[in-house]
Amino acid sequence: MGADNLFLKSVTKMFDDAVEILGVEPGLAKQIKSCNSTHTIRFGVKLKKGIKVFTGWRSVHSEHLEPVKGGIRYSPAVNASEVEAMAALMTFKNAVIDVPFGGSKGGLKINPAKYSDEDLEKITRRFTEELVKRGLISPSLNVPAPDMGTGKKEMAWIADEYKRLNPQDINAFACVTGKPENMGGVDGRTEATGRGIFYALNSFFNSPDVKKVKIKGKLSSQSIIVEGLGKVGYFAARALRDHGCKIIGVIEKDVSFYNAKGLDIDGISQWIQESREPAEYSKQSEIKTRDELLGVGCDIFIPAAREGTITEDNQAILNTKIICEGANGPLTSRADHYLNKRGVLIIPDLYANAGGVAVSYFEWVRNLSHMRFGRMEKRRKEYENASLLNVIENTTGSKVSAKTKNLLNQGPTELDLVRSGLEDMMTEAYENMSEVWNENNYPTLRTTAYIYSIKKLVESYKSIGI
Repeated sequence: MGADNLFLKSVTKMFDDAVEILGVEPGLAKQIKSCNSTHTIRFGVKLKKGIKVFTGWRSVHSEHLEPVKGGIRYSPAVNASEVEAMAALMTFKNAVIDVPFGGSKGGLKINPAKYSDEDLEKITRRFTEELVKRGLISPSLNVPAPDMGTGKKEMAWIADEYKRLNPQDINAFACVTGKPENMGGVDGRTEATGRGIFYALNSFFNSPDVKKVKIKGKLSSQSIIVEGLGKVGYFAARALRDHGCKIIGVIEKDVSFYNAKGLDIDGISQWIQESREPAEYSKQSEIKTRDELLGVGCDIFIPAAREGTITEDNQAILNTKIICEGANGPLTSRADHYLNKRGVLIIPDLYANAGGVAVSYFEWVRNLSHMRFGRMEKRRKEYENASLLNVIENTTGSKVSAKTKNLLNQGPTELDLVRSGLEDMMTEAYENMSEVWNENNYPTLRTTAYIYSIKKLVESYKSIGI
């Protein structure tokens, strides 16, 4: 069975388990479970080497709230089954963190590394045209975002093409999120999913649930192994490192790194971007095999590469106390079963990596308001803080240090506000899930997260008469 089918099977199994516990009426459960539509799109593009036909998909899982939201990935391995599974996951993910979107996902079967930027732009613009024709991209109906193999530049091309096709739409740039800042993107979107993982772990360590794991100390004292040092893994590792955690291992596609004293993740990230040749890595003693790293032992393991990397076959060698899922579906349902039996606590993907869609929501709202965050209050906050400092100094006769004064005299930047909003959403969602988990004694946090989100979907469908 292919990895994509395993992914869909895993999402289906986890949904079915949650629905059975909840006792949802079978017809409504089927409505919630099913993807409302999946569009297969084939289109030709005239490139330097001739016309080439590409295949893409856009799946809409649930329109109980609109617009629907979910990324577009560029990958030679993407297919309809994978896209449908990820669209379903997006519905549950949005519900868990209270983002008012339905779930959607898209994919284009392409290896972007084999094309020049010029050709990629042509392909992306043609794909956008086909999505627009079918009503599969719009600020009010369907809002894509970056995913595996896509980033700011692809989102800029999509936004610009949508604007070209809809010049009368004043909210055109809200048709997609993850854009460059000069096109209405928000500062902090690129780091959002990874930083959200940090907030998810911090929320767990600040909760009573930490007693359910044989782990000592605060989050800052934990050792961590990250699988996949891409956009998600790198920013998660960086935020955790800055918090005081020790990143002792990094697993990459062809090579892995280990240092019990802590790795230089910035150096590894630079090596990934510039070389990827193991012989050119400066610290050869840190190079290990993937299996060596899985078995070496850590407090927290963050699989942030792609779906299905931890399976029934390799889960037995994984030596960790906590797994925080950075990728979508990195554990198969069988691996999940065995790891839970072993007492490994799993913070599930539909909560842990929801930071990206949370900040995408902020960007969408920013685009509709046509004003950057902090514009109306930044200076006012600076004046208030300065006045407060003067009162404190005059009243106490003591001087506030220059460093503290500079910090307090600065009003919040857009990045400050985005991070604050993200932390609030991730913290509140965990607190709500934790309450449900402890009140009902559900078997796992994943089951709890599914139940918590499905309850919201049931209420939404009932309120519209289904």
